[in-house]
Parts: sequence; structure tokens; C-alpha cells
Amino acid sequence: MTRTLGFRVKSGWAAAVLIANAAKAPTVSDSRVIDLSDPDVPDSRQPYHAGFGTEQTDTAKVTRLVRGIERFSRRQIAALLEEFGAEQRVRRAAVVVASLTDPASIANQHMRAHASEGRLFRTVLVDGLERCGVTVRVVLEREVYELLGKALRRAPNEMKARVAALGEGVGRWRAEQKVAAAAAWLIS
Repeated sequence: MTRTLGFRVKSGWAAAVLIANAAKAPTVSDSRVIDLSDPDVPDSRQPYHAGFGTEQTDTAKVTRLVRGIERFSRRQIAALLEEFGAEQRVRRAAVVVASLTDPASIANQHMRAHASEGRLFRTVLVDGLERCGVTVRVVLEREVYELLGKALRRAPNEMKARVAALGEGVGRWRAEQKVAAAAAWLIS
């Protein structure tokens, strides 16, 4: 049975959805939220922010926070994959992101801080998965249903409805879980 994993990255965390048998009749094997930043280090959720609306300018602090995030997220990802074990071995994962914009191209310091965090958490997630031997594809959120529809020769709206139905009885099935599931299905 093929198993693929989809993630929707947020600042400091990600929704993770494990899809089984996605090519034929997809089912959700697991749906959860994983931390990518240490909850015991409050500034690690938004390391590029100094406070509301302001960019962190203390580069030593940012560097220390980023290194901690890298270590913490690697452990979290390895533990997740280990929990799935050999029986549910994941070889492919999709990481859904809001944007791939280079933060340096953003003039507004507050928006640049958000873009830097988006890039950071995407990067640590992809790196952690690849270190565990998982092949990763990054997908823009605004394109996931269109790409899935094309892959399965169906309308994007039909795919959105089918993904929504996958979550019946799963528990938490918000937008983050839905796009993570759609991306996992896409790469199956």
C-alpha cells in the first residue's frame, strides 16, 4: 500500500496528513499538527519578529533561534516518521506553502519578517524530511487543487469536494489539513 504525507506549513507548526492508497482509493491514515518550533521557547514561533509589527534586528538572537528551530524540527520530523514505522513507511511528501517569494524583495519590514518565517519553516521541514530519506515536492497552496485536478483529469472544484469528504470522521479537518491531504494525494 502506498503512503504519502502532506504538510501545510505555518509559522512554527505544520498540519500533517498521511494518505494511504491514494492512487486508487485514498483514505486518511493519520492527521495531526506537529510543532516545528519549541513551545518552551516562545520567540521561536516568530524568530524574525521583535514585537508586533516590527522586524527583529538582533542577528545574534535570530541566529540562535534559527539553530534551535532547525534542531527541534529535525527531531520532531524524525519522531513522526519513526512513529509511522516500517509498516507505514513514507517515501514521498508534499509541503504546501503560501508563497515562494524571496523575503529580501519585500520592502515592508513586517511583511518581510513573515516571509522570512515562511521560508524558514518550509526549509526546515523539507530538510528534515530529506534527512530521513523522504523525497519532497513543494507546492503553492493556490495551485494544489488545480494540479490535483489535472493529474486526475477532474475539475479542481470536484477534487476540493472529494478532499473535504476524506476528512469525515477524522476529527480536526480544517483548511490546513485539506490542502495537506490534497498535496499528499497529488504526489501519490
